[in-house]
Amino acid sequence: MAMNPHPSANNPGSRFGRTSLSEINVTPLVDVMLVLLIVFMVSAPLMQQGVEVNLPKADAGALSQTEDPIVISIQRDQKIIFDKKNYNLQTLASKLSSLAKSKPNSQILVQADQAVNYGVVAKVMSELKKAHFTRVGLVTDPEK
Repeated sequence: MAMNPHPSANNPGSRFGRTSLSEINVTPLVDVMLVLLIVFMVSAPLMQQGVEVNLPKADAGALSQTEDPIVISIQRDQKIIFDKKNYNLQTLASKLSSLAKSKPNSQILVQADQAVNYGVVAKVMSELKKAHFTRVGLVTDPEK
């Protein structure tokens, strides 16, 4: 009688046979996740802080236009002039909403005196956004 030197060859479920590994080793996954967590915890505060920037002065060049833009001027004493009339923010908002209905794709240029408070310019830009104007630009003087 002959003996089989490899008893597991005939019986795959035996102690010496090949069985599939049904466990997943999560240790490398946990290590990678902890490293990513630390990286994001360190980098998140750095991304939220502002950096002081000395902005350059440059000539933006002329705009190519197919039609005349609508100009909103803000004077040094914070008077808002549009269509040769003085407006405050509330009346400007109603005028812009009616203009948006008649000319929705108009180009709007905001021309503000450099001594005007930035908050006033931001409020005018906010009213333009509320009126759903998307083609808005700021007027500057070209550098020499």
